[in-house]
Parts: sequence; C-alpha cells; structure tokens
Amino acid sequence: MSDAPSRRVTRRTALKTSTAAVLGDGWSAHAAPTEGPPRPAVEAYTDQLGYAPGDEVKLHVSCAAETFRAVVSRVGPKPLVVATLADQKGGEHPIPKDASAHGCRWPVAAAFRIPADTPSGYYRVELSATTAAGKKAASETFLVVRPKDPEANTKILLQLATNTYNAYTNWGGYSLYAYNGRHKVQGRRVSFDRPLTSQFSRWEEPFVKWAETNGYALDYCVNSDLEFRPALLDHYKLVLSVGHDEYWSTPMRDHLEQYIGRGGNVAFFSGNTCCWQVRTEADGRALACWKQAFGDDPYYRSGNYKLLTSLWSHHLVGRPENTLTGVGFPWGGYHRSHGQFMDGPGAYTAHRPDHWLFAGTGLNRGDAFGARLPKYKVVGYECDGCELVWKDGLPCPTHRDGTPDTFEVVATCPARWHPDDCEWYEKWEKGRTGNAVIGTYTRGGTVVTVGSTDWSHGLRGNDPVVTRVTRNVLDRLGR
Repeated sequence: MSDAPSRRVTRRTALKTSTAAVLGDGWSAHAAPTEGPPRPAVEAYTDQLGYAPGDEVKLHVSCAAETFRAVVSRVGPKPLVVATLADQKGGEHPIPKDASAHGCRWPVAAAFRIPADTPSGYYRVELSATTAAGKKAASETFLVVRPKDPEANTKILLQLATNTYNAYTNWGGYSLYAYNGRHKVQGRRVSFDRPLTSQFSRWEEPFVKWAETNGYALDYCVNSDLEFRPALLDHYKLVLSVGHDEYWSTPMRDHLEQYIGRGGNVAFFSGNTCCWQVRTEADGRALACWKQAFGDDPYYRSGNYKLLTSLWSHHLVGRPENTLTGVGFPWGGYHRSHGQFMDGPGAYTAHRPDHWLFAGTGLNRGDAFGARLPKYKVVGYECDGCELVWKDGLPCPTHRDGTPDTFEVVATCPARWHPDDCEWYEKWEKGRTGNAVIGTYTRGGTVVTVGSTDWSHGLRGNDPVVTRVTRNVLDRLGR
C-alpha cells in the first residue's frame, strides 16, 4: 500500500485533494517541475521494461557532463556484465511539468543490442559521469530480459512487480501516493518513460539469489507481459509473484486465472498482492489508477464499474483478489508497520503441520516460525488474509469474501489496516482485525500464498522452515 512511515496525515490529505487541484492525470497546475532536491547529474530510463535476446535497448539519458558510462549486468548469485557503454555523449534535458504522468520525451542517448546468448534475468543499468567541476555522479535504472527459448532451462517463471515500482516512483513530482507527492498531491496516472525507483532489491533480489544459489533456475518477465504476452505462460508449470505485487490490470488477471484453470500453478510469495486495479495506457507505457477517488474515474461516469481503478475488492468492481490468490489485503493489513502490531512477533503460527507445505519442517501445531533472526522476520509490512472462523481451535475460511471453496489455511499471524487507509471505503467494518494467512487451493492448477510481502527476508536469513516451505512449493509445483 505505501512505503510511508505513517499515513495518519498523508491519506487524509489524499482524500481531501479535489480534482480542481489536480489535473486528472496527476500533476499540480501550480507546481514548478524544478521543486525538490537537486537533480542527479546523470539519470535515465529505457524504452521498454522487458526485452528478448537480440532486441535493441534504447537509453534515454539526461546528463550534465560531457560524457557518461553505462554498465549493464545481471543480478544473481554472481553478477554477469553483458554490455559496457563508455564515453557516451552527454546532454541535459528538462523535466516536463507532466513528466510523472506522460513521461520525459527525452531523446535516445545510447543504444545496444542484447547478445543472443544473454540469460533471462533482471539487469541493473549503472550510469556514471564526471561533471566539468570534477564531481562524480552515479545512478541506475533497470531492464528485464525474457527467455530466448521459454521452458528450455526451467519450468518456473518469475514475473517481476514492475507496476508497483512505477506506482511508488515520484520522479517528476508525483506517484500514485500522496505521502511522496508534491504538495502531498496523489497522482492518477504514472508513466514508465521516466527514471524509475525499483523495489527489486528489497524483496525479489533475496528470493532470486537464494533460488539460483540452491539450484533453482528461473525465467523472468515483467507484469505487463502477463497482459501483452499471455502465451508465455503456457511454457511453464509454475508462475511466481514475489514481494510487493500490488497493481494488476484486468488482462493480467484474466490471463493468469485462465492459466490456473488450464492446470498451471502459481505461488504468491508476496503480500498486498493484486490489491489495486490499474489500466494500462500509452501502449503499456503508463498506468492509470484513481483509487479512493474512483468517482472521478471516467469508467465510473460511463457506468463500466468492473474496470474501475480502485480496490479489486470494492463492491462496485466485485472481483476481490481472494478469488485469484485465496487471500486479500482487506482481511489482512499491516504487521510491525504503520503503527499496527508494532511489537508483533513477525512470525507465523502453524495450524496444520501435516500439510504438504510443511513436509520436513518438524513443526507441531501451535509452533511459531519465520522469525528465527530478528532482522529477517517474514511477517511484516503488508499482509493478506481471508475472513476466518475458528472451529476446534483451527482457522477456517468463511468463503464469503471470495476465497475459493478448496482453500486451506495452514498458518496465521495477526494484521490490521490503519484506519486512514480503509475507512474511506463505505463498506468497511471499523475496528476490523485480520490475519496474514498462509494457505493453498486447487482449481485446475494449484495456488499457494504466503500472505506477506516479507517472505523473502526469511530466505535472506536462511530460516530453516521458510527455506523448506519454499523448496516444497518449487519442487512439487515447478518440476
């Protein structure tokens, strides 16, 4: 939902912002684009998010120095450099006042072709320059390489949460949040054609490094590939979502649900997953999301409520994320974040230790797991759950929230929304406390969820139960 330390002020500010103060796509009419901290001397974005081996990558760069350098390397257990561009001609370009919503429109400053043998993966593009005053500057952007031959090396596809990266980026003044927007204004549209702040290192990177170190090969794609390249899914037995995969379009969701119906497996090693519906615009280079101001969404005025860019669980949309993931943020919330359960354990309680997810863990009913090391607790930040009733001391879904009939809860941990996040919704039950939930269901294919953004932190800390559960999922569903 947010990376803000607190939302007590920022969310109220967002709700009070009128459409007169915001020009529909999210930039303030009275704000100067040069406000804020000084610009980096070198910064860039790529012309696409994802590429195939053999594709040309175009870098759009603004550089205050005469020349800049770019190094492109794959992130994994060991970095792999695939391109070095030295002594590229610099040139500084202005920030358009609508850059957050409509991009920078900078010219191409450098280009290179991805070698044909480049492995699929997440690639950092590290830029550096030295100004005329002798000051060294650096920044980075990223790109993702799809597999040259899908399924040739693995049956597991990791789709990266690139929509979420864009949603939180406030470069140019605005994001889809008020807390980091100019004048605390919340944007309604965000462009990929601007320097983005990636969240990869926080959540997906520890998962990738653990998996590849332990012999699990992965292929990679971006969120929008689920929308524009759905045939890619058919090459894999298991699709992964890791970390903070918050923003989904209708085509993304349609295609993944169809894949599950055909027998494909999905593991959501993530939380706050598929919380907000977005619409892709500009041929996939921008996202629109009206959130709490859903009444200003053009689709509301046209009566097309199913495509409203608000909560997937909103009663007008009527498609809670539970029907996809088994769980949802409305029945979860925060744990050790945003003032909620700040002294919480950061650990799950096992309820059904005989379930195949827990095979080999040695857990007993009532045991806590996932917080062996204080620095690497797995329940934290944002969590997903479902409406529960307790029978004979065990949690069971009510299924009233869209959770599939076959969903089985194996572990829980308390979680709660902050009131400023949820009480704008007219059907919110005030005072609700929920849970982060680990569980699974089968409907064609099998779907597993761990109900927390921070699961991969347990892999970083080599927690024995977290690593064994992750192995059980990859081994059973991905081979």
